[in-house]
Amino acid sequence: MPREPPVRVVRELTSRGYNAEREAVTLLAGASDPAAAVERAVDAAPDDALTLTTDHVREVVDDATPNASDSEADASGGDAPTAPTETAAAATATQSADPGPEAPTDETASATASTGATDDDIQPTESTTPVETKGVSEGQNAAGRRDGRDARDDSQRSVEIDGDITGESTGTGEYADFVATFRDRYDRLSKKLRGRVNHRPTDALDSMPGGSEAAVVGMVNDVRSTASGHWLVEVEDTNGVFPTLVMKDRDIADHVDELLTDEVIAVEGTISDDGGILFADELHFPDIPRTHSASTADRHVQAALVSDVHVGSQEFAADAWQAFADWLHTEEADPVEYLLIAGDMVEGVGVYPDQDEELDIVDIYEQYETFAEHLKDVPGDMEIVMIPGNHDAVRLAEPQPAFDEELRSIMSAHDARFTGNPSTVTVEGVDVLMYHGVSIDEIIAEYPGDDISYDNPHRAMEQLLKKRHVAPQFGGRTRVAPEKEDYLVIDDAPDVFHTGHVHKLGVGGYHNVRLVNSGCWQHQTEFQKSVNIDPDVATAPILDLDTLDVTVRKFA
Repeated sequence: MPREPPVRVVRELTSRGYNAEREAVTLLAGASDPAAAVERAVDAAPDDALTLTTDHVREVVDDATPNASDSEADASGGDAPTAPTETAAAATATQSADPGPEAPTDETASATASTGATDDDIQPTESTTPVETKGVSEGQNAAGRRDGRDARDDSQRSVEIDGDITGESTGTGEYADFVATFRDRYDRLSKKLRGRVNHRPTDALDSMPGGSEAAVVGMVNDVRSTASGHWLVEVEDTNGVFPTLVMKDRDIADHVDELLTDEVIAVEGTISDDGGILFADELHFPDIPRTHSASTADRHVQAALVSDVHVGSQEFAADAWQAFADWLHTEEADPVEYLLIAGDMVEGVGVYPDQDEELDIVDIYEQYETFAEHLKDVPGDMEIVMIPGNHDAVRLAEPQPAFDEELRSIMSAHDARFTGNPSTVTVEGVDVLMYHGVSIDEIIAEYPGDDISYDNPHRAMEQLLKKRHVAPQFGGRTRVAPEKEDYLVIDDAPDVFHTGHVHKLGVGGYHNVRLVNSGCWQHQTEFQKSVNIDPDVATAPILDLDTLDVTVRKFA
C-alpha cells in the first residue's frame, strides 16, 4: 500500500469493515510502514469495535519498533508495490476485450438513439439490447480489488463539487424568502435572454404606441386559452405583469404546450393597435446554446451512473447489485474508476401509501446500515459520489442538503463524497449535473404529447435543460424550499446530465450535453403497478469520460 495518501488508509480499513477517527487515519498514514501499521491496528482491535480510535492507533504505532533488517531493507530501497498507470489505448483494448467465462455477455446491438437533437449534438451510443453480465466470485485484496490485482493509480483522479446547498440553507419559509428565491431566479435567467432580444420592462410596454415592435423577458405568470383557441400568456417581471397573445395558427403555438408557470422566457412581437397586449412572433427559452462544446477527460476513464437502489424494499434486487459489484472487480471494468449515485439509496419509511407492507427492513437506520454493507462490495479503490433522493432521510423540499453526519458515518465505506441534490460534480474536467429527478414527473404530467413519457425520460430532461432549471414550476408535484438564492437554476451548461427517480432507463443527447436517466435496482412494487410504471431494473449506464459515449449494462 503506497505510503502517502490518507485516503488509501481509509480504503484499506473499509475493505476490512472498519471506520476510523480522522486523527487515527493521520497517524496510520504517517507511520514508517502504513500497511504494517494498519495490519497491527486491525489485529489488535477489540472484537466489537467498528471504529478505530486515535488512542488505540497511537498505542499500536508507538509500540512498533522496526528491527535492523527492516532498516537495512529501507536503506537499500527494497521493492515497494506500485499501481500501474493505464494508457488510453490499453484501457480501450481492455474494455473491448472478451470478458471471458467469468463474466459472459449476451449480444450487444449498437444504435443511435432518437432524441430530436440536431446534427451538431453528441450522438448517443447505447445498447438497445443491454449487455447482460453475470456476477463473478472474486475475492478482494488489501486495496479492495480482485485477488492478485493492484489498486488503480488515483494520481490522475479529480473530483470537484459545486452548487451544494449543504450548510448554506437559510430559508425560514417566510414570504420574504420566497420572494428572494424567485427574484434571484428571474435575475439570473433573464440575463441569458436579454442579449437575444430588445427587452423592455412591462411598465414601459404600457406606454408604447400600437404597432411598435417590442420584446419582454419575464416569468410565466399564467397560460390560458381564449374563446377563439388562441393562447394568452401572461409574463411578469419586477415591474409588473403584461399579457402576450400567441395565435393558434403560428408555428410557435406548439411551444405553448411546453410552458410551465414560473419559468423564465422572452417574447418578441408587436404591440396591439390599442396597446395593452403583445402579439407574439417568437418565444425564446434560456436553453443550452447549440454552440456548447462539451469537455472530456484527458485519458480513457469511465464512470458508472446509477440511482434508486432502494435497499430495505422487499423488491430490492440484491442479487443483481451483487452481480454489478462483482463485475466491477473484473479486468473488463478496470476503466470504471468512479461511481455516481443519483439518490434513493434506501426505500425509506412512509413515502407512499401502505409502503410499510412492502418493506423488508422497517427501521430507516437499519436500511442505511444494510445499504452500507452492499456498498462495501464495490471495489475499495473507486471514487464514490452520492446525492439524496425523495426516499432518503433528508428534507423533501429541493434543494436537498446532503446526508447528515450520522448517516454519513453509517455510509462511510470507501470514503465516499456526499453532496446535495442537485449538485454539479466535475470529474476529471467533465461537469456532471446530478439531480435526483422528482420534477420529471411534473414535466411528463404537464406535457400533452406522447413523445415525452416515462418510456423516454431523457426527453423530459431536455425540457429541464431548455428551461435552465431542474424544477421550474412551483406548487406542483415538486416541493421547493425558499432560499436566499435559487440553487435549482442551471447557470452553466453541463457536459452530462444525470438523473434517476422515475426508474426508467433513458440515454440521449441535447445540444452536446449527454443525458442519462439510469433506471433502478428495485423490481416493480404494488404502488408502481397502481400507477402503471414498469421499471428498468439493474441497469448501469457506463459513461466514457473521454468521449461521453454510454454503454448500458444490465445485471438481471
